[in-house]
Amino acid sequence: MDKHKRSDPFWQATCSAVLADMCYEFLKPLLVELNTWLDRRLVQTCLGLVLAIVMHRHRNQGLLLSELGSYLLSPERGPAGTKRLSRLLHSRRWEAELVEDFLWQGADRRVEELVAEKKMALAIWDESVLEKAESLHLEGLGPVRSTRAARLKRIKPGYYNPPGGRPIFVPGMHSLAVLVMGPSGPPSLASMQWWTTRGPHATDRRSVERARLADLSQRWGPDVVHVWDRGFAGSPWLTSAFVHAARFILRWPKRYQLRDEQGQLRPAWQLTRGRRSWGHRYLYDARRRCQRKVGVVAVPVYDQTYNQPLWLVVARPGQGREPWYLLTTEPILTIEDAWTIVLAYARRWQVEMAWRFTKSELAFECPRLRDWPARHKFLLIVTLVYAFLLSLLKPALHTLCQALLAVGCHRTGKRSRETSAPLYRLRIALGRLWLAHPPPFLVRLNSG
Repeated sequence: MDKHKRSDPFWQATCSAVLADMCYEFLKPLLVELNTWLDRRLVQTCLGLVLAIVMHRHRNQGLLLSELGSYLLSPERGPAGTKRLSRLLHSRRWEAELVEDFLWQGADRRVEELVAEKKMALAIWDESVLEKAESLHLEGLGPVRSTRAARLKRIKPGYYNPPGGRPIFVPGMHSLAVLVMGPSGPPSLASMQWWTTRGPHATDRRSVERARLADLSQRWGPDVVHVWDRGFAGSPWLTSAFVHAARFILRWPKRYQLRDEQGQLRPAWQLTRGRRSWGHRYLYDARRRCQRKVGVVAVPVYDQTYNQPLWLVVARPGQGREPWYLLTTEPILTIEDAWTIVLAYARRWQVEMAWRFTKSELAFECPRLRDWPARHKFLLIVTLVYAFLLSLLKPALHTLCQALLAVGCHRTGKRSRETSAPLYRLRIALGRLWLAHPPPFLVRLNSG
């Protein structure tokens, strides 16, 4: 697109209205459902809240109702906007399950598309925590292991005397996310769930995970392959997977035991010791941003409790790097089958990036709502912003996104230009565009 055309205020205003309409169409099924339970003004407030979250970009104050109220209405009418948001979130006429059902419907459509295209549909699981280290009186807070403290305690090259001792626990909430994606392309958000170990809403980790696995098995059955990290490894979770007949790829700790073809229990690292790799490929390391020569080998194994037949696929990234031990129900008959498992597990990095984006860019740890139900609704509404930004990464919208980035968040660095999913820049550009040219909906809302 012509540079002069992109700088035209009329084109920018038109682009702002088009993107606002896309956001409305994306949320329309949810808004229609909300309209059956809430007053029309609160439904409008819900849509305005999503737009306001995109525009207000601040890690420490990004989800404060007093700040978002000024974006929902004009700054001089900020208290009125804050009151509208409070009424929406504290209303007892609707529950957080409405937003959860909306996200599930989008994930169902994504799975159906992948199955129709005969591609492997992956359900990527991951756990995390929301830390509220300075909070004491918010409902539903429980002890969580601080990942931020662990990161700060990690030794850096050239520095010395890192603090030691036991892990640090702070007030917070546990969380579980499920993303749906194919072998390539952007992911789709299926679920984000928060839970605590204290108070009237207390539960435990395995109960939450088993309930989620039962839901997914009933909803998708064998159409998806579940991808789990080492935190799920062990006989109890394998039992749950076998009960629900789930297809899975599970990263197995190297010291955990499995049965070999002779029925002997051996640690995973011994099962492929001395076996030559079937082949090698150069794969991109998303964490280190470099190409690595990786070898692969696979052996049939059995779990130690029920003797269920499984396959252990080992990816060897080279000297000095720990191999991936991937336990899977998928049959490995050729080297291409083994590479399919390795590449599928490599897609798990997308859910790590999802946690990073929601915590740093969408300020997930910022809300100060005291009540658990209101805070739960608010966090789910914020996930709608993440789901909408992911929807803009579809190949059909590539030209529009590139034009938007050129106008609102131009970058000259090679890394920025080559990023396949520029969510951070996309959010910045969209927020700047809507601030400079407010969507017609916000103009009407501010006019009374």
